[in-house]
Amino acid sequence: MSIKDYRYERKFLVTHLTENEIESIIKGHIALFSEIYSSRYINNIYFDSINLQNYFDSVDGISDRTKIRIRWYGKLFGVISNPILEFKVKAGQLNKKSSFILKSFRLDCDFKISSIFETIDSSDMPKNIKQKIKLYQPVLLNRYRRKYFQSFDKNYRITIDKNLSYYKINKHTNNFLNKSVDHLSKIVELKYHSSKDSYAEAIVSSLPFRLNKNSKYVNGLESKTFF
Repeated sequence: MSIKDYRYERKFLVTHLTENEIESIIKGHIALFSEIYSSRYINNIYFDSINLQNYFDSVDGISDRTKIRIRWYGKLFGVISNPILEFKVKAGQLNKKSSFILKSFRLDCDFKISSIFETIDSSDMPKNIKQKIKLYQPVLLNRYRRKYFQSFDKNYRITIDKNLSYYKINKHTNNFLNKSVDHLSKIVELKYHSSKDSYAEAIVSSLPFRLNKNSKYVNGLESKTFF
């Protein structure tokens, strides 16, 4: 896979500033960031192997790894419309996603892991993808609200994620009552195509945030929800 297919994602964990203060810094940046789109909730179901290999790869800092999730926007429970199965491949600091559209499914107190695999089996995607996903299982549900900003030259994006919540997914029964909520953390992320890395350092150096290795999946598994 060519490097031109990848993009950089630089993450900052911010706990000492309010959302308004973070927005003011971003909008006052020399790259002239402005808000695009409307803020929205993002929901994810993360997959991992039985022995949580993806989790340990992330914790151990393995540079080449894959994150598997189902993502959708808007409401968390009920009939989930337009869900997308994503394989996010990480190679060092570079990332690339492969996405597959899924059929709708229902997420509620009757949710079982088997229902997700039934949805995947009935969806239109390559057979090898359906076979690959069966090596994993859903382990974590998370949700957060995201705001989007773009530089004046449209080459760089910044997102702010807040109100992060996590739910453990059990194999047979799920009432989703036991959740962990992080009201303090805001995840700021700078995203840009691999070909635009030369100017990125100037953007990063003008942000008063510290680059941080941060994974919502790892945070969720290490919260009181899972272990």
